This record gives sequence, C-alpha cells and structure tokens, in this order.
Amino acid sequence: MTPDDVPSDRRPFDAGVLSRRSLLKAAMAVPVLPRVRFRQQGTHVAVIGAGAFGGWTALQLLRRGARVTLVDAWGPGNARASSGGETRVIRGIYGNNRIYVEMVVRALQLWREAEARWGGTLYRRLGALWMTSRNDPYVDNALPLLRQTGMRVDDLSLADASARFPQVNFEGVERIVYEREAGYLRARLACELVLRWFIGEGGEYRQRRATPGQLVGDGMDAMQLSDGSTLTADQYVFACGPWLGTLFPDVIGERIAPTRQEVFYFGAPAGDPRFVEEQMPVWIDNGARLYYGIPGNQWRGFKLADDTRGGSFDPTDGDRTASAEALESAREYLSFRFPALVDAPLVEARVCQYEDSPDGHFIVDRHPWAENVWLVGGGSGHGFKHGPALGEYVAQLVLSQRDVNPFFGLSRLG
Repeated sequence: MTPDDVPSDRRPFDAGVLSRRSLLKAAMAVPVLPRVRFRQQGTHVAVIGAGAFGGWTALQLLRRGARVTLVDAWGPGNARASSGGETRVIRGIYGNNRIYVEMVVRALQLWREAEARWGGTLYRRLGALWMTSRNDPYVDNALPLLRQTGMRVDDLSLADASARFPQVNFEGVERIVYEREAGYLRARLACELVLRWFIGEGGEYRQRRATPGQLVGDGMDAMQLSDGSTLTADQYVFACGPWLGTLFPDVIGERIAPTRQEVFYFGAPAGDPRFVEEQMPVWIDNGARLYYGIPGNQWRGFKLADDTRGGSFDPTDGDRTASAEALESAREYLSFRFPALVDAPLVEARVCQYEDSPDGHFIVDRHPWAENVWLVGGGSGHGFKHGPALGEYVAQLVLSQRDVNPFFGLSRLG
C-alpha cells in the first residue's frame, strides 16, 4: 500500500538504538501537553513487537513507572505487520460479548485522549452502517450492551436508509443498524505516533530481531538480538502478532494461524461526492460473507475487503501481490452493492494477514513455564481498535501481578 504523505517530523526513526540527540529531537517534534512524570528506576520490561498491542503496552508500562525497552524487527506499522496499512474500522457491536464492548468504550476514550495530547487526527467518527438479516444475533445481542455503555445506535428503515444513502443498493438486506460512535482509525500513523510519544517520555527503542532466551528455572534468560547483542530484563512481553507461534512453538504453535487477507481501493468517478467521508459512513455487510469498507480515508479511494479467512500465509516471506481471483470477487460484490462503482478502476491493493486464535479471542497470559514472560496476541482481525485499552490491561498485569482473565488465558485453548 502506498505510504501516507507524513510530514517530515512524523517520519520513522532510523533503525537501531536511538541516540540522546535523536530522543530530544523526537520529543520536541511531538505537540507537548503537561508531561507525564515517570521514574527512571523500576522494573525493566522488554516489549517485543511495536504494533497495536506491543506499542500501547510499552507506553502504558512506561507511564506506570517501569523502565521499558521496545524491540521490533521492521518498525511500527510496517508492511509485514498486522498493524500495518492505512486504516482500521472501530465499532462497538460485538454480539453478547460485554468484555469487548467495554474494551471498545475504554479504547475510544484513550484514542480521544491520544489525539488531544498529540495534536492530530487518528480517529474519524463516521458512524457504521450495518446491513444484516432480520434476526442477526451478533447485532441484536449487542444493542442492549451498547446502550448501557452510552454508545448510540439507531434502527433505520429500508426507506430511510435508501433516502439517506442512495449510493447503496440495499437489495437482500432485511435490517439496517447505524452505530453512531463507530468510524475508522489511522492505523500505521497511530503506531508511529505511539512510538514517538514512547521515546519522548523516556522509553528506549531498538529495531532488531529478537530471539527468546533460554528457560532457566522458572524464568527466561537474556534474549538474543540480531546485531549479536543481548537484552536482559525483569519481565518480557511478546506481542509479535503472526510470529508469536513460531517464536513459541511449544506453547503457542498453531494456536496462532496467519491467514492471507486482501484489501482493495477503488476510484470513484471524478467529482462524485457520494463515496467520500462526508457523504457515507463505514459500512459492514454481515451477510453470507462479511464484506466491509471505508469511504474516502483521506482521498485514498473506496476501501473494500472480504473478512472471510484466506489461506495460510507466511508473514515474513509471503508474496503480497493481490490475486486476480480476489479482485474479481471484490468487483462482483462492488458492482452489486454500489452500482455507481461498477466501472471503478482499482487504484490500490494490499495483502495483509490476520493472526487468528482458535476462537477468535485475544491471547493474554503468562508463559506456563516462565514467570517473567507474557504472551500477547491473537488479534484475529479485530484487535487494532482495542490497542490502547489492551495495552493498559497488559501493563496492569505485568506490574501488579493481577490474575489473568480466563477469557484471554491460554488454558481455554486446551
């Protein structure tokens, strides 16, 4: 996917351990609110992985007084990462799962706070248009939970929806729900800004490949880094997305399954305002196959993706050329649901991956044979939006020795 035109003061740092001069320059580049006070001394935590889970965890640990070293092989939001790419949907409908609904509510609060602190737009509240069957338990069961948390949802009649969004063909749709607080997040930019703020508050970042250390007694020894150095910490948090299973084959292994996912951007007709953010929300078509999309996203094009899990994928060496078959399927759907885009040219395509756990829920647990190692992953295609709240939860676990919520624990997977 083509990179954003990010201002020079928001471009990635050079690889390696950053110099003191670079740290000061980075801190000065970030809009400054009253500084968060942190202690230089305290538990040393190494966080491996600077994506949505790892980056936010590192920042939350730092703000709780830990000394934190963040390590990533290719950098935050890179093209191989599950947190890469330009945008992610944020929405609160999660069936009858109160844990995720409440986590979305907390994450929204933290996303807004981050925008106020950093002085930029990461969250665009466009609303989300859910197109479903008349009795869709995933949507129906979520509505009471959303309303209890103050998130607003509206039932729209087909007539009202057609009048409000004439660019959508609602054929085959039996029910339409509009989720007002939903929208999208600027994914790669968010990962980059989390790193910049982390460094500005005193964190250390190393762009290296990390190999888990040997298990000694009931803990893990120093990690090996790709430059030949070692990294020793009191606690280790591995938030390595699709690589978590290969790093811990005995504990995670195939419990994390990377799948190939394809995303397409189509160009609307010149001068046609119907497919830009001001005219259309995020949309989710929860039919026989779940399609979703984001309009406009800073004039990039009309984003369309099929949420159906693709084939197994190698996140390191897998070819990321979009397939003709997936493009044909996307075009067929596009021409049906959005008829004005029947001849829309493909302007961008991206191959990413999900890293699914067996039940689609996150994995957040201590390594069963190493008390100082934490395993965080299983984003399962819906994790990015939760990043700030999940990072807060992991930081509390690591520093307070709280019990792991069984919902996220490894024991549930057998």
